[in-house]
Amino acid sequence: GKENVDSRHSRGRGGDTTRFHTVNVAQPVRFSRKCPTGWYHYEGTASCYRVYLNGENYWDAVQTCQRVNGSLATFTADQELRFILAQEWDLEEKTFVRRDQYRFWVGYQYVITNRNHSLEGHWEVAYKGSSEVFLPPDPIFGTAMSENENVLCAQLQCFHFPTLRRHGLHSWYAENCYEKSSFLCKRSQTCVDIKDNIVDEGYYFTPKGNDPCLSCTCHNGEPEMCVAALCERPQGCQQYRKDPKECCKFTCLDP
Repeated sequence: GKENVDSRHSRGRGGDTTRFHTVNVAQPVRFSRKCPTGWYHYEGTASCYRVYLNGENYWDAVQTCQRVNGSLATFTADQELRFILAQEWDLEEKTFVRRDQYRFWVGYQYVITNRNHSLEGHWEVAYKGSSEVFLPPDPIFGTAMSENENVLCAQLQCFHFPTLRRHGLHSWYAENCYEKSSFLCKRSQTCVDIKDNIVDEGYYFTPKGNDPCLSCTCHNGEPEMCVAALCERPQGCQQYRKDPKECCKFTCLDP
């Protein structure tokens, strides 16, 4: 690799002096951005998560998650749930009844099978095509419901206090699906370019990082097969500044 210097001299054939300009040499890059702005990334499931504060009923929340290529969150392992519980989500206190805790819709439904002496039933994943998930324990039943309702929807209750979050304390509620609540969406990790645009599978893009002259292919949410362009020094300019987001674009700083 060439040294990252403004210029370098070497002897060419016949004693000629060859001048190299290596203004922008590709450096090893650690790609850490795999989710759109506002989403939290979890490496264990290669997924992104976001809490939406606009109170919606369960069915509207499902549609909102689908519009961002996701679904209401389900969990594949206890470690994934612990990751969710540990996050300090960007929440507004006014959206919750109590200041120390909050609830949001997640991707399970409680199907009632017996109403004799107490409500009996079981949890199911709320949408088809979900990967293998664990099911919640017995729920706390929320607001009063009519006898005609046989399906309730899942709310995950978390806590604001850091100590409680770190210990993973939480509760599961089976709630009337037409109640309005915040909700948690989950989607697969994705490629995000240097300008924070989401990149579709198989397309070329410049990943977030310090080199706007990298071009990579998006594969399974990861940049692969990256190549770099080298830029010549701008002509007739002694002092200049490189554009951090545009390849081979400079601003001349000469008087």
